[in-house]
Amino acid sequence: MTGDHDELFHDQPDPADTDLAEGAYFEHLNGADLYFEVAGELDSGEAPLVYLHGGPGYNSYSFRELFGEGWTGRPVIYLDSRGSGRSGPLEDTEQGADTLDLDTLVADVEALRDFLGLERIVPLGHGFGGLVALEYARRHPAQTERVVVVGPWLHFPALALTLLREASALRGVALEDPADAVRAAAAEGEHPPVGGARVEAAFNLLNARDLLNALEFVDAPSRMRLEFVDAEGQLVGGGEVQEALVHQGLWEFEYLPFLQDIRRPVYVIVGVHDRTSYPEQVQFLADLADADVTVLDAGHYPWLDDDEAFTQALEDALRR
Repeated sequence: MTGDHDELFHDQPDPADTDLAEGAYFEHLNGADLYFEVAGELDSGEAPLVYLHGGPGYNSYSFRELFGEGWTGRPVIYLDSRGSGRSGPLEDTEQGADTLDLDTLVADVEALRDFLGLERIVPLGHGFGGLVALEYARRHPAQTERVVVVGPWLHFPALALTLLREASALRGVALEDPADAVRAAAAEGEHPPVGGARVEAAFNLLNARDLLNALEFVDAPSRMRLEFVDAEGQLVGGGEVQEALVHQGLWEFEYLPFLQDIRRPVYVIVGVHDRTSYPEQVQFLADLADADVTVLDAGHYPWLDDDEAFTQALEDALRR
């Protein structure tokens, strides 16, 4: 990104003085410098959407540019998660690297809601952000009207196996799952790093960028459109966030045991061509959280492929 935060935000209003004004904010919340944008009137009487991007380590810029400009529904808050996009970098602590985990990311969302003085919100999570959205709803049901997830990732060892299976198929080799060998080598009582081994094997067959591109996009023009917007935003990075989450055991994480504890309505929007999420990850939500699922003729970023269908699906999820 270009410029500095003082230059970008010195004219932005303080919500405490301006009755929740629209605009961009850069605030120190929950121990982190967080960038977020408010679009629409937050005092409209409707719980606003809080967009939680994927990645991990991505940003909210492309969704704001590609979808937000045409959205006329509820107000939306576009958040760049800590260490990502236009938010401040992860800070070192006395213990070394800054702790970054699901607890922290959920606490950031709650700090944002509290800062804006909102009674309730609708977490709208994409990919990895869907995990944050669901956990926020589980921990803060009174502050959550409903939760909407798009192309969610919930069971990371299963996702890792999907990546390995797809990489094997694309390279024309037989699938060799290292899970049994990893389990056999683990000491008694030790959690075997099955997901990490699968991901390493997948990326040894095909680099991460090419593999995810093959699984997430309908075609090359769709991918290029997103890449163009990303380049326009001049937002790079996110590697520190990914490394921190991997260090926390991201690829071994299974969210399924928590799904039955979510007491707010769950709505899923997914593209049939998004092989990272559909059908397996979505089925977990349908089975364990009684989620309402809408399947579109799209990829991992459905607003890229059919913005009208995605808008309609989102409006339906907010009305039901």
